[in-house]
Amino acid sequence: MKKRGPGQPAKPDPATLAYEAGRAAVRQNPALHAVPATHCRDPRCGTCTAAVLAVVTSNGVIHAHPTRHAEPAEWAWALAHCLLHLGFGHVPAAKGTRPQPDHAELAARCVVVNRFLLTFPVGRAPDRLPAAYPGGDEEQLAGAWSRDGVPPRYEDCGTNAPGAPDQILEGWSHWQAAPDWQTGFAHALTRSVSSTMERAAGREGHVPRPWERALNWFVSSYPLLGGLAAGLEVVADAELARAQGIDVAAVSASAGEIYVNPLRTFTDDEWRFILAHEMLHAALRHCERRGARDPYLHNVAADYVVNGWLVEMDVGEMPDGLLYDPGLKDLAVEEVYDRLTGDLRRMRRLATLRGKGRGDILGEPLPHAGSGPYTDLDAFYRRGLVQGFDLHERGKRGLLPAGLVEEIRALAQPPVPWDARLARWFDEYVPRPEPVRSFARSARRQASTPDIPRAGRYFPPEEVARCTFGVVLDTSGSMDTTLLGKALGAIASYAEARDVPAARVVFCDAAPYDAGYLPPADIAGRVRVRGRGGTVLQPGIDLLHRAEDFPPRAPVLVITDGWTDTLRIRREHAFLVPQGASLPFTPRGPVFRLA
Repeated sequence: MKKRGPGQPAKPDPATLAYEAGRAAVRQNPALHAVPATHCRDPRCGTCTAAVLAVVTSNGVIHAHPTRHAEPAEWAWALAHCLLHLGFGHVPAAKGTRPQPDHAELAARCVVVNRFLLTFPVGRAPDRLPAAYPGGDEEQLAGAWSRDGVPPRYEDCGTNAPGAPDQILEGWSHWQAAPDWQTGFAHALTRSVSSTMERAAGREGHVPRPWERALNWFVSSYPLLGGLAAGLEVVADAELARAQGIDVAAVSASAGEIYVNPLRTFTDDEWRFILAHEMLHAALRHCERRGARDPYLHNVAADYVVNGWLVEMDVGEMPDGLLYDPGLKDLAVEEVYDRLTGDLRRMRRLATLRGKGRGDILGEPLPHAGSGPYTDLDAFYRRGLVQGFDLHERGKRGLLPAGLVEEIRALAQPPVPWDARLARWFDEYVPRPEPVRSFARSARRQASTPDIPRAGRYFPPEEVARCTFGVVLDTSGSMDTTLLGKALGAIASYAEARDVPAARVVFCDAAPYDAGYLPPADIAGRVRVRGRGGTVLQPGIDLLHRAEDFPPRAPVLVITDGWTDTLRIRREHAFLVPQGASLPFTPRGPVFRLA
């Protein structure tokens, strides 16, 4: 053998050259290159020398065999396999002594990684690996294999020897906080996929504008609002903003669009705050919750609440001039609205993101090029916010304001239909008549025992009088006949279901018309509606109050379209009104809205 002369460089080691070529191939993949792993090939390291190709630890170190001869493509596959164990959270960093995963868990994680590499190819997989893998995540596969055993073809799918683990859990011993390999890989993978899609769409080289970067940040990094951000569209049109008086931003929940003024300059963090502000307005349906309240003051109240939540959650950075008051913390929008109404002159000088005296919650979409109708809005906003909340909680992304959590959980439960709520009201306030058995009215005898007399079942008069309710029906000219039919049909069906013998019905327009006690069947079909003049309901209420034959504890149901005077009812009562209608006073009883 020819010896190396003095001063001559050492001849490169073929094993090292192949390994470095494999590392270079992995670095060309932006998603894998973003995982900050440390590489070790120290001949004195027992973990390195014990590995067939490579082993990854929860400290983020990939131990590769220092002298193993393999092709660069094989090294690239092995290193990508180990990096994906980090990126998928299979070996999370944590402090303290940790139990090692069992054989089924190790095999399931390797199968999931190899299945991913089939669609995300890096290097060349060994010939010993199967061509296809079963479906399911790591937990599902590990659970099934712990019970039934690991199939032989999936036992040797890692980068180490058969039966030897290629994933090792260690205690995090550094003084820095333990890194989150999984989140870093997810962000990098999102950027990589977005870049690929832009190249496929011919937009390579497109520099995203700041509000686009803010929206992409929610999709990739903030699961609570990521689902909403993926379904909302940002409309940046300077002419539209000028024509509609939008200083910074506004939102139309019905169109699923956020309108921004592209001429305004903010940092990326400020744009995140602005977009999150508008997304919460849309998702929490602040426009629909307004009711009969002043639109602008209700918008201002919602701004105070939403901005307080975003500051508490540390989402972006609040731009100067937005509405924020720490003293309103933990208050609902309706409570803040009640406080604002005490100083209307000063409050109308406050500015939303749309501008001074203008609300940024738009009821209707703004017409622009490419605009179109949105469908199934309630389901979209509910699903997006609830799923984002689940991901936020599952990923332990931090605490959320209690008021926001309460509203999201309320959205998770679909609203109870008006007829079901009306049925509950009947169950609570309209008693069911209890029959009495007496031998004074004997029942028919059974054929098998004709010599045994049996007590009859009947309702005494005092029991019948107790189980009733009153109906005050608005029959003015503004009432819709469809509304009347729905309301009377629902009342009749519930009265029959509860064995109510009769209800006291009063028709009201300009004057009350006492129809007396009517059986449920007559309420449903054979009532001739009187009146059709103006609306004055209080005399009908007073008629029931003064009626000696109307029980003092019987409830009253008022059916109206909302165009009525202020009512004073001194007994249990409820209102049945059309969807979207509002009463001109604060009702004390429940309000059922017909859909």
